[in-house]
Amino acid sequence: MLDFSALVNYLPMLGKAVALTLEFTVLSTILGFILGILLSLVKISKVKALTMLADIYTSVFRGTPLLVQLMLIYYATPQLLNYQITALQAGVLTFGLNSAAYISESIRGGILSVDRGQWEAAMALGIPKIRLLFGIIFPQALKNTLPSLVNESIALLKDSSMVSVIGVADTMRWASLIQAKTFRAFEAFIIAALVYYILVMALTSLGNYLERRVRVSD
Repeated sequence: MLDFSALVNYLPMLGKAVALTLEFTVLSTILGFILGILLSLVKISKVKALTMLADIYTSVFRGTPLLVQLMLIYYATPQLLNYQITALQAGVLTFGLNSAAYISESIRGGILSVDRGQWEAAMALGIPKIRLLFGIIFPQALKNTLPSLVNESIALLKDSSMVSVIGVADTMRWASLIQAKTFRAFEAFIIAALVYYILVMALTSLGNYLERRVRVSD
């Protein structure tokens, strides 16, 4: 029979685990978004060597398993760079780099979807290219790609459970530890699943709200 009462004493630990899951997701999302923007700009540039490197980067991170990337960064960094990277740092770096590959493609598509006439009109008026890109084109591209960016954040939140394999004390790690201590596997993982579901629904609601806000002008 189910017995959730056996887990009551471990709920304070769950609160810390959920907070760490959120911290990890926010940091990874910020890193992925910043790198994704930079990559998208490189991809639309006319410098062949840079665009080729950006395409190779995207191909590698989209074409290899995320878990393999996580293991490589966590275990290879001390070996190659003589730096003892923490589990949280390895997780944020891995997920940020991986997310950037997907985000860059979304933003690149958003930039290219903006009417070419706006580029030509702005250039005819003598608007500097940097101002044109970040003041006119990029806000429209961001609005067009917002749904895919929210979906990427949701995927990152769910995939964050992988960092438990390298010892990050997140929600999934909490469930594994509680299962080992109480032998109540079903209850522990049901609670973990419920936590992830609530977080995903909250993020989905936030994304829907942002979409309504940015489309007011439409």
